[in-house]
Order: sequence, then C-alpha cells, then structure tokens
Amino acid sequence: MDINKIDLDALNAVVKITVDRSDYENNVAAVLSDYRKKANIPGFRKGHVPMGIIKKQYQKAVIADEVNKLLRENLENFIKDQKLDLLGNPLPKSIEKELDWNSKQIDFEFELGLAPKFEVKLDKLKKIVRYEIDPEAKMVNDQQDHIRKQYGKLVSQSTPEKGFEITAQFRNEEYEIEKINTFKLDDLKSKTAISSLKKQTINSIIDFPVKGLYQDNEVLKRALSLSDDKMKDLMTSNISLEIKEINERIPAELNQELFDKLYAAGTVNSEKELKEKIRVDLQKQFEPQADQKLLGDITEFLVDKIKFKLPEDFLKRWMQTSGKEKLTFEEAAQEYDKSEKGIRYQLIEGKIISDNNLDISFDELKAFAGTLIENQMRQYGQQPDQKQIEGIVSNVLSNQEETKRISEQLMSSKILTFFKENAPLKKKKVGFDTFVKEAYGKA
Repeated sequence: MDINKIDLDALNAVVKITVDRSDYENNVAAVLSDYRKKANIPGFRKGHVPMGIIKKQYQKAVIADEVNKLLRENLENFIKDQKLDLLGNPLPKSIEKELDWNSKQIDFEFELGLAPKFEVKLDKLKKIVRYEIDPEAKMVNDQQDHIRKQYGKLVSQSTPEKGFEITAQFRNEEYEIEKINTFKLDDLKSKTAISSLKKQTINSIIDFPVKGLYQDNEVLKRALSLSDDKMKDLMTSNISLEIKEINERIPAELNQELFDKLYAAGTVNSEKELKEKIRVDLQKQFEPQADQKLLGDITEFLVDKIKFKLPEDFLKRWMQTSGKEKLTFEEAAQEYDKSEKGIRYQLIEGKIISDNNLDISFDELKAFAGTLIENQMRQYGQQPDQKQIEGIVSNVLSNQEETKRISEQLMSSKILTFFKENAPLKKKKVGFDTFVKEAYGKA
C-alpha cells in the first residue's frame, strides 16, 4: 500500500492511496473460506460448496469490504502520524468509472480540509470590560427586610390593612377558575376594591370586575395560572374572592438568635456584619451573570478580531453528507453561514486550550462533577457523605451524554478562569441596575 499527501493550498489537501491486491487477498481468502463452511446452497452439503460458486456470489462484496477496512485504518493512522489538524472528515473523491475489484492495484483519493494557522494574542482583550457587580445599599436593605419577614411570624388579624397578607379563594364559574391566592392591598389598583376589602373579615365573599382590579394584570394571570387568551376573556368578567386568612407578618428582630439561624453561630454579631454577609452573598449570586457576559463578549471579540481563512468549499461539501439527511449544496451553504462563527470560535478555543495546557484530566472531571452534585443535593437540604457522592459521580459519568455536558461546563469554567488571570481586562465595579443597563441596554 502506498499513501501520499498532496497540498493544494494551506487549507486543502488530497491524500492518494494505492491498494495492492497483496494487501487484502489473504483476508479475502479467509473470509470466503469461512463463507464456504457455513453456506447453505441447494444441491450441496453444508461445507462442500465449490469455492468457484462462493467466489462468484460473494468475492466482489468481500473485496470491497476488506478494502474499505484497510482504507479506514490506514487513512486514520496516516492522519495521526502526520499530525494533521483537520476540519470535518476526509471526503472520498468521486470516481468517474466503476472500480475494477479484480485489478492488481486500486487507486483512491480523499479530500482533506485543513485547520488554519493563527495566533491568539491576549493583549487584544484590553478593551473588554470585566464587570464586578457590587449590590447597592438599597438592594442589601431590601434583602435584609426580606430575611426578617421570612424568619418572622404571622399574626392573624380580623380585617385587612396595608401590608397584611390576604389569602382568598378566587372563583369564576364561567371560566372554571378555582384558585387559592395570597395578595396584599398594595397589589390592587381598584380603589373601590381596596376600600371594600378593608371592611371584610374571614369568610367574607365579595365580587369585583377583573378589569382594573390589579396594578399589573400579569401578576393576576400568573396567580390564577391562566393563558393569555383566557386572561383576555376574563377581563370582561367578574371574579369572586372568599377570604380564608388575614395575616400580619411581624419581621424577626435583628438579634443574635436570628444571626445564628442564618449563619454559623458566632460568625455574625451585629446588623453591620449581617449586611456585609448579605452583600457578599448577593455578589456571589450575581457572579454567574457577570461571567456569562464576560465570556460572551470575549467570544464575540475574538471571532471578530482574529482573522483567518477557512476551507469554505470543502466544509460546505462535507456538510452535505455529515448530517442525518443529505443536503443540496445550497442548503449546505446556508448551514455553513449559520455555523461559521461557531467553527471559528471552536478553533480559537482549541488553540487556547492547546497553547496553555488547559486539557481536562479525568480526576479534574470527577472532582468537578462531585462539586456540582454536592451543591445540588445541599440545595434540597440533603447532607451527602463522600462515599455517596462518589457513587453518584461514577453513575453519572457512565452516561456518555452527561460526561460530555459536564466536560463542556468544566472547560468553559477553565477558559473563563484563564481569561480572568491572564488577559488585560478592564475591571469595572458597578451596581446591579447599572450592570443590567450597560450590559444589556435595559433600564
């Protein structure tokens, strides 16, 4: 067998493979001999069919199969030995005339799309903003108030007042609505409804027009679990409220008892220390949003600024046959246009990983999966031990799709850390509202 590569240009090459009869004839003979032993052909005893008949029926197909095996194996090895960095997979060149499987030599050609050469210079990233979200004092105070209410107590009251929690059965027979909902007078827009409710007690039943009842109709729609169409129809109708409970929520005192419920005993001893803990917790809560914005900005910037050519024509032809269904060249061209940015970033990411030894080891993958699983279990109030976590990790990583998903998550985390530690990013500390406005253009 003879294999040669011919470079057409920096991004395209052809591999020519010449297969000699001697490369496959022993394997073909062995397969045909095995067929002869097992063949059931009328007029002959099993195992005694003449080889001439076996060859006539099966030889061409067996040769084709054995040659294809040789081509796959040797082309794979050649690509590895030559350390060729390919885009897509090798494409067999179309053959003008039918192959002569009885020939002493058979020639094959495969087209290759080669990955471009380029450099990733981190100094280009000096214009990229790395946001650090520092919660505003109002947000910290609001969170503290929320905590106090959460750990406070409910005191039953006889009639509603501003700030009280009113639990009522919402009913409308025409639209089959029967739903328990808790609301406050502040949620309502209708002055008539607010005035009327202030005079009601537990078990009172009152009717109100739906239109104009709530400050925000979306709040009522979600509370009643209605579709847009059903909510629109309901706006012309009335809804009845049967009051079930009226409660005043008394906020918890800011004392050591509350501090020790929230954090390890003795770690928070004052309101000032509590607010600092809340501020740090909010920072951690907002960090994934800042990270997502940073990685998105870096990705877009690098794809735009790092210039290199791709073997476009090859990739379009490869896309014609690489999916579940064959595409026309025009359809493949459209698919290429959609995928081009993704292909470019995959190449850039691969270059960063290769140049900076960011490959993932199996031990890293296991540790990362273990942390994900432990955090998830703790969110549901579980306290898993190490042996339990290891068992779940082993089970999860036995699933190929899960392993791929977690590997991608880990690699994204490693690359983000690499950028944070090595790129000359422009750090900017902002409040959450400012971040949303600057990052996404929303007020």
